[in-house]
Amino acid sequence: MYKINKLGMFLVVAFLAAQGPFFNALADHDKHKEQKHHHEKEVRGETEDDDGDYLVAVNNPTYIENCGPCHLAYPPDLLPSESWNKILNEIDNHFGETIIIDPDSKKVISEYLKMSAADVSSSEVSIKIMKGIKGQPPNRITEIPYIIKKHHEVSLTVIKRPAIGSLSNCAACHKGAGKGNFDDDGVVIPN
Repeated sequence: MYKINKLGMFLVVAFLAAQGPFFNALADHDKHKEQKHHHEKEVRGETEDDDGDYLVAVNNPTYIENCGPCHLAYPPDLLPSESWNKILNEIDNHFGETIIIDPDSKKVISEYLKMSAADVSSSEVSIKIMKGIKGQPPNRITEIPYIIKKHHEVSLTVIKRPAIGSLSNCAACHKGAGKGNFDDDGVVIPN
């Protein structure tokens, strides 16, 4: 009986000793994820108290210069690349407007949007956007099921206020939209 207890104790100690490297690696992995998360927040200019729906801020001058004067230069990770391609291919009828973009700028914009689109982005928002898209990719950000779900409590009366106009005017309520901040806590609905 003494030998069994001694053997049992040896097995328990050996098992626990073997777990040490596993838990050490796990702790190291968590520390790395925490450091990466902190760095990403720092780059966006957030504090450690900030949490929410952040996308990468638009940083392509050609895209901003050609699209930003008329509306928010939407973060590319709000639509899949197929949607962006369709929008650019139909730029001569851009939601009822005729837009002229020189071929070089159009190519730069296309590459930027494709490289950062929702279907290639690893942001939590993009992942949720892609999970909700079934079949044909949407033509508009306002047609995305995830975006519709996030705005389900906002009445049409509120959306039609002159200061907002439509659901596509993200910056009217999301004051940090230009920096990729769509967090609910930063929403200010104008009167």
